[in-house]
Amino acid sequence: MKILTVVGARPQFIKASVVSAALRPLCEELIVHTGQHYDQNMSDIFFEELGIPRPAYQLGVGSGSHGRQTGEMLIRVEEVIQREKPDILLVYGDTNSTLAGALAASKLHIPVAHVEAGLRSYNMRMPEEQNRVLTDHISTWLFCPTATARENLKKEGIEKGVSVTGDVMLDSVLHFLEVARANPKKRKIYEEVGVEPKRYRLATLHRAETTDGGVEAVTRIFRAFEQLPDPVLIPIHPRTRALAEESIRENGFSNIRLIAPVGYLEMLLLTSGACQVLTDSGGLQKEAYFMEVPCITLRSETEWVETLHGNWNVLADLTTEDILQKALHTTPDPAARSSKPFGDGHASEQIAHILCGA
Repeated sequence: MKILTVVGARPQFIKASVVSAALRPLCEELIVHTGQHYDQNMSDIFFEELGIPRPAYQLGVGSGSHGRQTGEMLIRVEEVIQREKPDILLVYGDTNSTLAGALAASKLHIPVAHVEAGLRSYNMRMPEEQNRVLTDHISTWLFCPTATARENLKKEGIEKGVSVTGDVMLDSVLHFLEVARANPKKRKIYEEVGVEPKRYRLATLHRAETTDGGVEAVTRIFRAFEQLPDPVLIPIHPRTRALAEESIRENGFSNIRLIAPVGYLEMLLLTSGACQVLTDSGGLQKEAYFMEVPCITLRSETEWVETLHGNWNVLADLTTEDILQKALHTTPDPAARSSKPFGDGHASEQIAHILCGA
């Protein structure tokens, strides 16, 4: 059996690392990298750190408008499919790479497997929501990270081919956090960025919904960060750096520290060492939850509703007042963590066995 895996963005590299390891003993897998993330620190480094096989195809699509980027990926992935004739095309998550891969396969009658199926924010203004809904409706295998995701699919009439496997991100965090902690070079990240564990807050900003308002939108968020009692460390996404630097310069903010994007292992250490996470990222919400670090999500909704239980994750409007209020006055409930909504850390093996018939 030949599986063609399409990835293009940092979260997908992380998920593919553990699933590919489970697939390798059972079948042939070829990885197609669309090039959606093309910065060295946002792409190549993950293949090196996570032990993912080098992509068989580098499509080099790069950035662009949603339509142009998705269309170019669709053309190039189709060419690969026609050349390789895989039995299954595997996609992850909700990026433009996900949708392009799924569409190309579906039109060529290649069955699609979707890891992280069934997530819903019910906000169709989000490109990610459009991508995940459309991908689910043309997939043959739908691997749900939680029971909630399965129920979301059921509401849309999708029940065939659905499996609740648990979350492959949990597999990855459990494995690679130990790898990072055992590596003295990686542990130097705290010293390199000038923070002490549990004496800083970690933030990320990258979604268009967060930054489309320009410097003014970023400044509303930064005004809250500036008033927090701990320094706020931000590994800054390339698309946000100019806005962040301008906001800091114009307002004289001194409590916000911008650093370059870091590798996955360093990011796990920075997340586990933070006293709080503030983010608009879907993946970081979950990683904070897995590591029992309180999180403030800078969005009005989340597809990861399980993380909200017990205030381990709290949604905040993109206003200075609401972010500051939630960051300073939210206390998580340890008793709320008794259940395991994301599985037992063996989702990857389940997915591999289902796909390869082992």
